[in-house]
Amino acid sequence: MDITGLPAPVFCGVDWAEEHHDIALVDAGGQQLAKVRISDDAAGFAELMALLAEHGDSEDTPVPVAIETSRGLLVACLRATGRPVFAINPLAVARYRDRHSVARKKSDAVDAAALANILRTDMAAHRPLPADSELVQAITVLARAQQDAVWARGQAHNKLRSQLREFYPAILTAFAQHKHGLCSREARSILAAAPTPASAAKLTRRRLQSLLKQAGRIRGIQAEAERIHEVFQRDYLHQLPQVEAALGHQTSALLRQLNTACDNADQLEEAAT
Repeated sequence: MDITGLPAPVFCGVDWAEEHHDIALVDAGGQQLAKVRISDDAAGFAELMALLAEHGDSEDTPVPVAIETSRGLLVACLRATGRPVFAINPLAVARYRDRHSVARKKSDAVDAAALANILRTDMAAHRPLPADSELVQAITVLARAQQDAVWARGQAHNKLRSQLREFYPAILTAFAQHKHGLCSREARSILAAAPTPASAAKLTRRRLQSLLKQAGRIRGIQAEAERIHEVFQRDYLHQLPQVEAALGHQTSALLRQLNTACDNADQLEEAAT
């Protein structure tokens, strides 16, 4: 108790890891009250709650917690208790550790104590994670996942495009003006059927029409098939036949990656709306 008769403030730091978490509790004067390691499961979380309660945690005065991540089950469960949870940038922890540790060596226990002390000395400089509703948290998860999927789609597209530049300029020309380029269903459908310029040159207008229909095109199918057919019939430089065939196999593998990335992005976008 302090002189007001109220419980003295306590601060908790959690050094997060995949299989366990190191916990440190400090009081307002910087004295370490507890140092434990808990498992990354329900039993470990129960142990953490009991430890906090032992040091004055209550509904009216919940112990604030600092941790280096804003994601994961532990953070979600801590937020569900209604307590202030602060996601501290790892760089801030490193700077604090360097200022206050003579050895300046990283360890889980030292970082847990550093996190607790950051709240003790600089809580006003950090914002707790917002008390979002379950729906808002779910939307946040989906939005983050969809963003990651879009980035993955961009990376897969760039790898495939770089590959095609080496031996297959016709397909790039054919979809240069398309809104979605190689990511379009039409481009991916035709590329799957003709992964080399030699096989593209053999596609008939009827086959191209069929591929465009399979990709979901409804209007202007005949005109578009005619345009693509003309592009594929132009004269281009070619790799040696066996090299072109090998590049075609590699292209098919990259296309499968792009297809997966596109499907993931589309499904997550739908789930988020």
